[in-house]
Amino acid sequence: MTSSSDIIYPKNLGFSFPAEWERHTATWLSWPHKEESWPGKIGLIYGKYAEFIREVATGELVRINVKDEQMQAFAKLQLEMVGVDMTKIEFYRFPTNDAWCRDHGPAFLVNREKKEKVIVDWGYNAWGGKYPPFDLDDVIPTLIGERFGLPVYNPGIVMEGGSVEFNGKGTLLTTTACLLNQNRNPHLNQGQIEEYLYNYYGAEQILWLGDGIIGDDTDGHIDDITRFTNEDTVLTVVEENKNDENYHILQENLETLKGMRLLNGRQLNIVELPMPDPVIWEDQRLPASYANFYIANSAVVVPTFRCDKDDKALDIIQGCFPDRKVVGIDSTDIIWGLGSFHCLSQQEPEV
Repeated sequence: MTSSSDIIYPKNLGFSFPAEWERHTATWLSWPHKEESWPGKIGLIYGKYAEFIREVATGELVRINVKDEQMQAFAKLQLEMVGVDMTKIEFYRFPTNDAWCRDHGPAFLVNREKKEKVIVDWGYNAWGGKYPPFDLDDVIPTLIGERFGLPVYNPGIVMEGGSVEFNGKGTLLTTTACLLNQNRNPHLNQGQIEEYLYNYYGAEQILWLGDGIIGDDTDGHIDDITRFTNEDTVLTVVEENKNDENYHILQENLETLKGMRLLNGRQLNIVELPMPDPVIWEDQRLPASYANFYIANSAVVVPTFRCDKDDKALDIIQGCFPDRKVVGIDSTDIIWGLGSFHCLSQQEPEV
């Protein structure tokens, strides 16, 4: 029997998960097609989704998983309609159950010294088995690894890309609400989960926040609340209305962040980001958050919500990314799927 001490982990070989602002070779997406994710609205999302791709493609390749020729032709039409540079678009015949590539897509790790790249294929169970089937999504990382001839590691536990946030210098930020939820890995305690994060993401420090925002069906993904913008700065959302149900959750997260220390002993530099006004559809509070932005090579794409706080949020985020253009794209229809641009995308780093 192989003991855990005999396993060669990515971290042992000098691999780690880079910060999102580090250079990308490409951004991976899975073309949206599941009507149940946007009931009654899926036809409305494609224009804004295509605009998102247009902005990302100004600085890198965009690699899109599609089921077949018909889906590819439809996607191509949508992209051409908004003026996407089609020389930057690549399609791959990897069918998916859904569109949330942050969570089912490959986790790319790099070894900068050796200029090598590997993939970690975490288990995926659609956020605790909420939305079956998810069998096609679960194998996407391995299919991509095989296609590109990259080594693939299989930790054998459930983990989602939206649940973890990285500063590129050894620190990983996550939430207890998600990673310790009994619907993910009920056989593991916090310390055991941390060992997986160290070994398979190359992390050296795990910092834990508590709960996520109301309406988030992922049980508290970090990418809706707190994001690194450089190695010691985070943007974190706060709710100004004391009567809003997110107010105390986000105040508690803010206080927790203030008490955190990085590996070098420094406190976090904390930049507060407002929450948009509540977005309600069919009596359901949706997880609308400006924190669900995506950092591409040449742009930071931010979801906006037809709200008078949109401009303030964009200005704050622009202040954190002086080297990139910050672009707001209306996500009011997309958020009906309970996620936005960061949830839909996964970066492939350059080596």
